Amino acid sequence: MDRMNLAMLTDFYELTMANGYFQNGLKDKIAYFDMFFRKVPDNGGFAIMAGVEQLIQYLKDLRFDDEDIEYLRSKNLFSEEFLQYLKAFRLSCDVWAVPEGTPIFPNEPVVTVRGPVIEAQFIETMILLTINHQSLIATKSNRIVRAAQGRDIMEFGSRRAQGYDGAIYGARAAYIGGCVGTACTIAEKEFGIPAIGTMAHSWIQIFSNELEAFRAYARTYPDNCTLLVDTYNVLKSGVPNAIKVFNEEVLPRGFRPTGIRIDSGDITYLSKEARKMLDEAGFQDCRIVASNSLDEFIIRDILIQGAQVDLFGVGERLITSKSDPVFGGVYKLVAVEENDEIIPKIKLSENVEKITNPGFKQIWRLFDKKSGKAIADVLTKNDETIDESKPYELFDPEYTWKRKTVSSFIAKRLLIRLFDKGTCVYASPKLKEIKSYCKEQIDTLWDAVKRFENPHKYYVDLSKPLWDIRERLLQEYSAK
Repeated sequence: MDRMNLAMLTDFYELTMANGYFQNGLKDKIAYFDMFFRKVPDNGGFAIMAGVEQLIQYLKDLRFDDEDIEYLRSKNLFSEEFLQYLKAFRLSCDVWAVPEGTPIFPNEPVVTVRGPVIEAQFIETMILLTINHQSLIATKSNRIVRAAQGRDIMEFGSRRAQGYDGAIYGARAAYIGGCVGTACTIAEKEFGIPAIGTMAHSWIQIFSNELEAFRAYARTYPDNCTLLVDTYNVLKSGVPNAIKVFNEEVLPRGFRPTGIRIDSGDITYLSKEARKMLDEAGFQDCRIVASNSLDEFIIRDILIQGAQVDLFGVGERLITSKSDPVFGGVYKLVAVEENDEIIPKIKLSENVEKITNPGFKQIWRLFDKKSGKAIADVLTKNDETIDESKPYELFDPEYTWKRKTVSSFIAKRLLIRLFDKGTCVYASPKLKEIKSYCKEQIDTLWDAVKRFENPHKYYVDLSKPLWDIRERLLQEYSAK
């Protein structure tokens, strides 16, 4: 895809702060920032990390061109020395992130940045924009995929997305979350996601009658014939005409019909009746596709009611995550360096949930050796290790009397290095590999964590050394 210079896609205060740092002799001050989120969308049990590949591309391309510099100069806010600094700007930060497709949980750092404060602060907006959007859509898509109980989900939301980048990168995120394909053609061209689609109601209407419309389509695409049967009447004309055309135009050419699509009405009732009609006509292998403002709850309910649907096309409620359309990731300072020593920083708040976890950290995920299921995540100081050969005590960081000792586990670091002093050192996996990895990792979660309503709260705990730092800072600042 043609790349737009996105250097100016930033909150303006990033620039005013950067100029301020520069003017106050702090441009080389080393700072650590974490991106994390506080709440899983739709009150779910977990979210899915996505958008890392696009974040990497942004950081690799980050430059200020002459037009950018002239625009900033015209604001009469920035020193000429600062503008010259931007003109020669090259990223020098270290960046770590949780790999795409990994289940993630509130209050753990999914991206960590270390570097000169001007750089580390400036990239906040694009980190949040990129990871928030794709993680939101990957999470929503996976909820819908799981509701379908093994039936395929196709992403049909391009026309309802929040802008063209929302359509394109939303399709990418939906694929990571488990969708089998997309209606967004450019997503196949750019990412290799299968583009899927047949006809709209206008195709039927342009012909003199439904039967002629079906015949024309079947003659054009006999090897991939899916007919939209709800333009006039699903059971009285749509399905009977489809069966007639399958017999007249598809079978004689040596093919089997692919499917019918129902886009309105009572999907449960119509699909049951259509299934009977297709089976009686000898088309037991003809699949029934359902669309029409679907989401995970509607899909779950109609399947409980016995709907005979083989795959679903899901549009606006997926591509916009309509039920909960904000991921809510934030980006906070957690440490600085002074004389080569890492000094942890904390943000306090009257809202307890907004108090941050200080310091340069690593996430460890503990897996039970026998079942392979994830037990808990533990945030530690970056230089800590968790010894798999010894029992490990977990405790709730807020209610410390809640404790559990685990043994016979595997401990895996989740944060991986993307950039080393501004140089990319990470090769993004292929999208199909990310999708497969995502499914594998979700399978490590207990079913209770995957419930749509009132899911079990997955444990994200602090190591004792990290908890001690947090408590010390809380006491120090509370006393001031």
